[in-house]
Amino acid sequence: MDILFIIDRIELKYFEFNNLVTNFWLIRELLDEHRNVYITTIDGLSLISGKAYTHCYQVFEKNGNIFYDKLDIHRKIEDFQLVMFRQDPPVDMDYINSTYIFDFVDEDKTLVMNKPSAIRDFNEKLHALNFIDLMPENIVSSSKVDIMKFLNEHNEIVLKPLNRCFGAGVMTLKKGDKNTAVIINSMTNNGSTLCMVQKYIPKAICGDKRVLFLGDKVLPYCVQKLPSNDDFKFNEHCDANIIKAELSEREMDKFAPVAKKLNSIGIPMVGLDVIDEKIIEVNVTSPCYFIKEINNHFGCQLEKEITQYILSRVESRQFASAI
Repeated sequence: MDILFIIDRIELKYFEFNNLVTNFWLIRELLDEHRNVYITTIDGLSLISGKAYTHCYQVFEKNGNIFYDKLDIHRKIEDFQLVMFRQDPPVDMDYINSTYIFDFVDEDKTLVMNKPSAIRDFNEKLHALNFIDLMPENIVSSSKVDIMKFLNEHNEIVLKPLNRCFGAGVMTLKKGDKNTAVIINSMTNNGSTLCMVQKYIPKAICGDKRVLFLGDKVLPYCVQKLPSNDDFKFNEHCDANIIKAELSEREMDKFAPVAKKLNSIGIPMVGLDVIDEKIIEVNVTSPCYFIKEINNHFGCQLEKEITQYILSRVESRQFASAI
């Protein structure tokens, strides 16, 4: 089985030894399963006479780490049985255009996970509103009037750009702050750019949980991402800021329908950010599974569970097409 990972440019730059990254663990496990793994970035994608191609590099394992051969290989994407589409935000036009490439890939030949068109159609902040009953009170607006009204109602709010990740550009704002107008104008580009505005949840001081989906399943493993010393939110991926957390049966039951819905539209690999049982964000582009930390905290091998799920999806398709 030939497998292609589409990774972020910065991840390619620091590819070796990067065991904080989910792709490190999945690629290494797939190599242990004797699969052929290749990597590329979105700028390595192309269309030639209506067929999707990629410039890519083959990956290999050595002494428990992964490396890639610098030889550029040019292949048709349909030559791969599986593509793991895991480019990080921002979801800008380069990102959007890369998803269009996969509109020209035969789904019967190549399984792409998560499905690029589904990612394109699902904004991680905005479309969380599909599960509005599980979210804190919120609005999506570029209007200073709307945002000021929401701030006056709730006293403290969180403003988020719609197309970024890892907490980039996210701000809190309290009623009466002397920088209120500046912050709102900055977040909305003077009233021209939509942003997500949520009621601040006081328990955010304790960080947020990362709840993980795999297909229809809510995984039982969970971590709490703690705010950094100089920020109100998690923004530094280090052991001190990622602690073991537990999911209650109530939480498992609440989030199971979300997993089922997302899986049904082609998004089986998802990470929810949750505070006080409220979804604050739905991560679908390249969700971090915090495999290193979860393995340490729970004494498991999460990468094996994920790769077995991925391989079973490919093999079940191959079996069905052979009948």
